[in-house]
Amino acid sequence: MATTKATKIELDLLAVVATGGKQYLVKEGDTIKVEKISDDLKVGDKVVFDKILLKANGNDVVVGTPTVASAKVTASVAEIGRDAKLIVIHYKQKSRYFKKAGHRQPFMKVTIDSIK
Repeated sequence: MATTKATKIELDLLAVVATGGKQYLVKEGDTIKVEKISDDLKVGDKVVFDKILLKANGNDVVVGTPTVASAKVTASVAEIGRDAKLIVIHYKQKSRYFKKAGHRQPFMKVTIDSIK
């Protein structure tokens, strides 16, 4: 039986952010790709995420019920774009029914500035 070495886990300030129907584990300096937030935002604008599900600072972990009331994550918009095209096909055999459509999902890349 092989033995394994225990590795040291970095204990940073972490948070779980809910946005766009998804959850993201973030720390300061991370860049994440999220669903488009608003049409009004431009590259360089600040975004505040207030739906924080978990906040951890080392061994001090606060789990929200359902959110942590006093926690906020601020980020800046790094990029705005659209994903690669997905082709959607609807087909029914024997009835000459065929439809083909493309879809490009908009996204934003945000860089996490601070976790409070």
